[in-house]
Amino acid sequence: MTRRTDRVGDLIRRELNELLLREVRDPRVRLATVSRVEVSGDLHHARAAVSLYGSEEERAACLEALRGAGGFLRSKLGARLRLRVTPELAFEIDRGPEHSLKISQILDDLEHHDEP
Repeated sequence: MTRRTDRVGDLIRRELNELLLREVRDPRVRLATVSRVEVSGDLHHARAAVSLYGSEEERAACLEALRGAGGFLRSKLGARLRLRVTPELAFEIDRGPEHSLKISQILDDLEHHDEP
């Protein structure tokens, strides 16, 4: 990614978090936080990684609600940002925290397994 797409991605991430907090009324998205946004080089597409809390069913419902609100969020972004093109939004679950926790648990297990 270039510096420009990084800046635009960071700006979109901040605005999306603000919109989720203040504008979206769907209760399924109340525990969602946009952790990063990757923007294509032509700025036509943006992929937002979202940290979600709760059970797997709650996460699936939240992701569905975010995808359903994509048009609303895109129109709000278009009004807030001064970009020639407002990117098409795609949402995915950010599994980074889960992977970090799993790796930490594996390392702890290995450490305790090696002790006499």
